[in-house]
Amino acid sequence: MKAIGYKQSLPITHPESLIDVTLTQPIATGRDLLIKVSAIAVNPADYKVRLNMPPVDGEVKVIGWDAVGEVIATGDKVSQFKPGDHVYYAGDITRSGSNAEFQLVDERLVGFKPKSLSNAEAAALPLTAITAWELLFEHLGIKQQSPGTATQSNEVILVVGAAGGVGSIFVQLAKTITGATVIGTASRESSSEWVKKLGADYVVDHTKPLTAQIEALNIGPVTHVASLNSTDSYFESYTEVLAPFGKIAMIDDPQALDVTKLKLKSLSLHWEFMFARSMFNAVDMQAQSDLLNRVADLVDQGYLKTTLGQHMGEINAANLRAAHSELEAGRAIGKIVLEGF
Repeated sequence: MKAIGYKQSLPITHPESLIDVTLTQPIATGRDLLIKVSAIAVNPADYKVRLNMPPVDGEVKVIGWDAVGEVIATGDKVSQFKPGDHVYYAGDITRSGSNAEFQLVDERLVGFKPKSLSNAEAAALPLTAITAWELLFEHLGIKQQSPGTATQSNEVILVVGAAGGVGSIFVQLAKTITGATVIGTASRESSSEWVKKLGADYVVDHTKPLTAQIEALNIGPVTHVASLNSTDSYFESYTEVLAPFGKIAMIDDPQALDVTKLKLKSLSLHWEFMFARSMFNAVDMQAQSDLLNRVADLVDQGYLKTTLGQHMGEINAANLRAAHSELEAGRAIGKIVLEGF
């Protein structure tokens, strides 16, 4: 089967940072699905792994954790899917990734693809939808409401990095099935317009002091922060704008944080890593399949839309190198997707 991988960790400007290879097609056993990959999306996790996790000498490492495809075969313990089903998923960071024609994925991490979306549109959603859902409801503890009937709550969420992949679905989920007021951050006019289009109630500029901008909104204190990038740069601002007993949830990798600043307001800090369930074979792995199916329903009902920002063509090494370059430069709005081999 065709695949794209790497033999050593190299800068994305190097022609061998990602290479086209041919590998043996895997076989489904146990609870695994064998999926023929149709479309993929690229995430910061991809280039972080590429740069920091070199493969064993002589081997090729295949990465990628966002895909849409068709179930081709199932293991003997599979109960939720059958050949011919069209699915979407992020998968397991400890296993071979979705930058390949065929991939094995545990059924408990897989959802049915939204029927109303194309393969490329659906590929933009899994990893970020899982991350945003776990941030909102498991870490920040925001109360869910029924879509279309949400009543205004006293919750005020600051979403830092709202125009990115996770932010783009986080804002939609917050506005669709919670009653929270959402403040998104963006700096460029294009990203600010994107965040407004997704439903944010307010947009502030994260290149300027946050506290003064939020106070000027005159909507009361922030109760929750979703910190999607540069947490170390904004951490002190979070402690200033948050109400007592407020919550911060982050997804990035700050070098150091002075958590003693949390004490006076009795603030809490949470760290979201969507691969935790699969990496440690958690007893509730099925939760990811369930939430992906819930997100698909919300998409098909018209409450959520794809976060696809840029389609970069076929799935091959050259196009994937270009996609990684775009992400590493921090220029992406929404998700970058590739389709077909």
